Amino acid sequence: MRIVLVGPPGAGKGTQAAFLAKNLSIPHISTGDLFRANISQGTDLGKQAKSYMDAGQLVPDEVTIGMAKDRMEQPDAVNGFLLDGFPRNVSQAEALDVALKADDVKLDAVLDLEVPEDEVVKRIAGRRICRNDSAHVFHVAYKQPETEGVCDTCGGELYQRDDDKEETVRKRLEVYHTQTEPIIDYYREQGLVVTISALGKVEEVTARAMEALGR
Repeated sequence: MRIVLVGPPGAGKGTQAAFLAKNLSIPHISTGDLFRANISQGTDLGKQAKSYMDAGQLVPDEVTIGMAKDRMEQPDAVNGFLLDGFPRNVSQAEALDVALKADDVKLDAVLDLEVPEDEVVKRIAGRRICRNDSAHVFHVAYKQPETEGVCDTCGGELYQRDDDKEETVRKRLEVYHTQTEPIIDYYREQGLVVTISALGKVEEVTARAMEALGR
């Protein structure tokens, strides 16, 4: 299957992408991974992306699209892939369609993870990260540490990242609504969109997604 995963920040896209890719035996292709791989490998596209990033500028769509196209043409993606974080806007979605058509393939589904805005804010703004190890993540409502403000694993101080603060989260949601959400209507016109609730336990959302994709 060839799938695009969409949803607002805090919808759990990365977590669900990993589970779905494993269950469907297809590679999980995320924008972040594409950038890191191309930059670390020193590809032409990676060098272009790094020059923009170093200058504090947005990486142009054509560079991101080029990276995605190269990745989708790798042997492990012959039977499908799951795109996470790409396309990010309608122009990228249109470019993706052109790239896929050139290879005589097409998308099978666009999985839309639906989460109420207040829940998104609660999920992200409630996160607390360990200063010693960012992999140690807690939550004021869902995963409280034994001692407030202290990491259970290493005893490090827990803090709230600036981009997790409510004001910043709401700005990120505005960007999502303005730039990314329109691709849902774009793909809905093609009959590709499958919308599911992303509320509940991780395994419940995964089961819901697998059932929806199966239909």
